[in-house]
Amino acid sequence: MTADRPSAWARLLSGCACAVLAASTAACSGDDHHGGAAAVQADRAHCGRGWSDPHPGTQTLTVHNSDSAATEVDLIDPSSGAIYAELEGVGPGTTREMRVTLGGGTYAFWCFPEGGRPVTGPKVSVRGPAGGPAVRPVTQNDLFPALRSYRAYVTKGLGLLRDRTDELRDAVRSGDLDAARGTWLPAHLAYERLGAAYGTFGDFADRIDGRPAGLPGGVHDSGFTGFRRVEYGLWHGESAATLRKPADRLSADVRALIDDFPREQIDPTDLGLRAHEILENTVQFELTGKGDQGSGTSLATASANLEGTRAVLDPMRPVLKPRMDLSGVDTWLDRTAKLLDAQHRHGKWTPLDELSTTDRERINGAVGELVERLASVATVAAVRRTS
Repeated sequence: MTADRPSAWARLLSGCACAVLAASTAACSGDDHHGGAAAVQADRAHCGRGWSDPHPGTQTLTVHNSDSAATEVDLIDPSSGAIYAELEGVGPGTTREMRVTLGGGTYAFWCFPEGGRPVTGPKVSVRGPAGGPAVRPVTQNDLFPALRSYRAYVTKGLGLLRDRTDELRDAVRSGDLDAARGTWLPAHLAYERLGAAYGTFGDFADRIDGRPAGLPGGVHDSGFTGFRRVEYGLWHGESAATLRKPADRLSADVRALIDDFPREQIDPTDLGLRAHEILENTVQFELTGKGDQGSGTSLATASANLEGTRAVLDPMRPVLKPRMDLSGVDTWLDRTAKLLDAQHRHGKWTPLDELSTTDRERINGAVGELVERLASVATVAAVRRTS
C-alpha cells in the first residue's frame, strides 16, 4: 500500500468508518475533532496505550513511535482483524496523524515493528450508533487462485500473440507493406490485452513494446525495438528491407518471452496493483498520444488495455466482493468500454487527434474515474502481514 492513494481508501470506507493511508489525510463527512493532546503509543511495549478520549465521529488521532524500529500501525476490529485505518512506516521517534470516523464498537491498535512480532493493544469501546465497514486483510493464500487464473489467461494469450506476430513478420518479409500495416494492429492488440503492467514481463516489456522516449537516438536508436519500432517504420515510409530486421527481432522476442514465462514468478501482491496500473499507463501514454508512432490506433490500445484490466480483476472478484462494493468499478468499466467502442467504426479506429472535444473529454473523464476507483482495488488487495 502506498501513501499516494488515500482517496481510494476513504472512498472504500465511506460512511461511519474512514481511513487514512500513511501520512496523508482524507476528508470524511462530519466535524473533525482531535483525539486529545496525548499521543497513542505505537512501540512494542505500549502499543495502543494513550488513547485517552475514545468517542464516535470524525477525529484525528496522534500516533507516536518511541521504539528503535519503524512500525506499521493499524486500527482494527480485534475480533476479526479487519482494518479501519492504517499508517505504514512510522519511523523511530516519529509522530504521525491518523484521521478516522468511528461508530460504536470495539477497537484496538495493532503495531508491527520491522524485524519484530506484531502486538495488539488494549481493547477500547466506543459508544454510539453501529460503526461502519472495515476491511479484512488479504493474504497471499487468498490470491493464489486468482494468480493461477491470470497465469492461464496470459499463457493462452501468448499463443495468440505468437501467431499474430508471425503474420506481421511474414508480411514484412514478403515486401507487402499494406498487408503488414493490416496485420500490425491485431498483433499489437494481442500483446496489449495481456495486461503487461507492473513488471508482468520484466525486460521483455521494453523489448517488445518499448517507446523511443529517453533513448539517445530517439526513433533511430538501436535500442528502439518491438511493436513501436515496426509501427514507426510502417507509417513513416521505411522500406520492407529496412523493416525486416525489426520485424524478425520482434517475432524472436515474443518467442523468447513465451519460453521464459513459465519460469517467471508473479507476486500475488502485484495483482491488485496491476489492475490499477494498466489503465494508469493508458492515461499516461495512450490518451496523451505519447505511445503512438504513426498508426493512429491509441484508442484501440486503450480498449485492449481495458480488456487486460478485466482479465486481472475478474479472477480477484471472490476475494474482493466480501471486502468492497465493486458495482461502481463495474459501472465505469462498462461506460468506458462503450465510449471507446463508439470510436471503432467500419473497421477503423478514430485517431486521437480527430476526436471531437466532447468525445475526448468524455473518454478522459471516464478512464480517469475508473483509474481512481481501481485504486481502491489495489488498496484492498494489498497483502498485509497478519502475524
